[in-house]
Amino acid sequence: MIILGCDGLTLSFGERDVLNNVSFSVQEGDRVGIVGENGAGKTSLLKMITGQYEGRGSVYVSKGKTVGMLEQNAVTGEDGTVRSVLEGAFSDLIEREAELERMRKRIDVTHMAGVTLSDSYLSDYTMKLESFTADGGDHFRGRVRSYLTKLGFGEDEWDMPVSNLSGGQKTRLALGKLVIRPPDILLLDEPTNHLDIQTLTWLEDVLSSVQSTLLVVSHDRYFLDRVATKILDIDNGRAKLYNGNYTQYVEKKKTDREIQKRHYENQQREIARMEAFIEQQHRWNRERNIIAADSRQKAIDRMEKIEAPEAEKRGVRIRFTEGSESGNDVLTVTDLGMKFTDEPLFAHVSFLIKRGDRAFITGHNGSGKSTLMKILRGKIKQTSGSYEFGYNVSIGYYDQENQELDDDNTVLDEVWSEYGKRTQTEIRSALALFMFRGDDVNKKVGVLSGGEKARLTMVKLILRSNNVLLLDEPTNHLDIKSREALEDALTEYKGTIIAVSHDRYFINKLCTRVLDISARPFADYHGTYRDYLRYSEAAPSEKPAEAKNPDKEENRRKYEQERQNRSDKRKLETKLERLKTETEQTENRLDEIEKEYKEYELDYKKLMELDAERETLEAKLLGLYEQTDGAEREYAERFGERGE
Repeated sequence: MIILGCDGLTLSFGERDVLNNVSFSVQEGDRVGIVGENGAGKTSLLKMITGQYEGRGSVYVSKGKTVGMLEQNAVTGEDGTVRSVLEGAFSDLIEREAELERMRKRIDVTHMAGVTLSDSYLSDYTMKLESFTADGGDHFRGRVRSYLTKLGFGEDEWDMPVSNLSGGQKTRLALGKLVIRPPDILLLDEPTNHLDIQTLTWLEDVLSSVQSTLLVVSHDRYFLDRVATKILDIDNGRAKLYNGNYTQYVEKKKTDREIQKRHYENQQREIARMEAFIEQQHRWNRERNIIAADSRQKAIDRMEKIEAPEAEKRGVRIRFTEGSESGNDVLTVTDLGMKFTDEPLFAHVSFLIKRGDRAFITGHNGSGKSTLMKILRGKIKQTSGSYEFGYNVSIGYYDQENQELDDDNTVLDEVWSEYGKRTQTEIRSALALFMFRGDDVNKKVGVLSGGEKARLTMVKLILRSNNVLLLDEPTNHLDIKSREALEDALTEYKGTIIAVSHDRYFINKLCTRVLDISARPFADYHGTYRDYLRYSEAAPSEKPAEAKNPDKEENRRKYEQERQNRSDKRKLETKLERLKTETEQTENRLDEIEKEYKEYELDYKKLMELDAERETLEAKLLGLYEQTDGAEREYAERFGERGE
């Protein structure tokens, strides 16, 4: 059943169309991830659904269904404590609980006074109590305590006034209030902001279990892979809905683009062939030829024209240079500790970073990851222990808070003030790589968005040519294309990387070393992040040994499936080769017929035979194109793109 429908949604800001005739429908229970680059209109779409933005088009919500939205960087403006805000999601149960308490007290008082209440009153109390219990009245406070813990609030913070929370804590609290008792349609705008990996995993599990229909805007590809069952792609103001999670969407979009390109080229080739025929008939200029030419022209006019696929937007292009090579021992940390109160933030942290390591510092929010990075950068002083960088180390630092930017500078001056020896052309070229073009370079830093500041900080980092990079949440505020460009650049980088990140996709692609600051004791794991997770999960001794034994039946099933897949793949490859050969033969024969038209120009009988053969071959060729497209689509969906 369709629970939400959008028809022809169009939204403009000034002369710029943000959304252009966007139409799609969502079935009840769908979990739709909304993707697109920064500024594509993802948040605007959610606000049109909720009625916050008005444009053209219509939004349909199934009768009686409720809609709730968590906005990006949501701030809870409610009074009260952390606990009371989350309990507010159960306001109806709290009211019913209070009513039942009043009724119970009346029953107790009248009983002590020797007065008997009416049967109807006692029956009413019993019915309300049973209904309250059935609706979760006995355990909603336990759920609140559980959610507060999962959201990273310690018991000492439960009765803290909301006004004392940081922006990230307020966002987490608003998220908790929305998902603890979700509406029928749940709209989430960047819900993974400010969440550590443990809380992200918990949120994924919660969203996978709720009954709500979900629409979520996110740049977190790992999150979208785990949560989404469909992806709504917003590109150039238009939207298209794909089945599957993010990884499946990427492959399908690539395949669809190739198929559209193939259909467009096939149609253009067919139109060119028909136009050449028309031109030839007009040159002969006989009544029969004119009729044939007009017939072909009408066929072209009736043809539903296929649009050429739009050129992909050029995203950020990044390349880090490491300058001169550092010594083999890049960083030595010995028994490092930090505390701001009597309770240490972290203690007894020791590790040695070697040249070429890609070490990721992990841990839950508040464990001291960014603090450790600031210590290593020399911004704050540790309370115990020591650290020392090795020979010829040159450090580049990416600060997630962008504190090393001057709000009063223009974008151009911010970079030029640090790299005055470079020409303005060089500076402008570097800025253009990060999509600061034209008048953008004259904007004040203070008016830039979070994403723009992140890109500007990255420009300054790249121009430094350092052999060691300290990166504190470098993917924050970046859209998916920019994240992928950063990953590619860091993959090619030959220097040493020490990074903090909650982006699991990013970590999985780059990590060769894990430093878990929240582990007790501190964990220094040499290997990938995936391997570390398996290692840490398998560590408890109480895990049953048999859990590690392979399931023979499952292995057998996988083997049979793989064997069938190999067989299917060979059959498809054979079919594609046959179609390719047959297509080439048909195209060659059509080329020969074009030449024979001139050879038999005065032989009308032969020309009629050639016309009949050409029409048969053209119909056959179109059929071959369709069969090829279908086989290539099946091959791409099942086995990926074919190599040449």
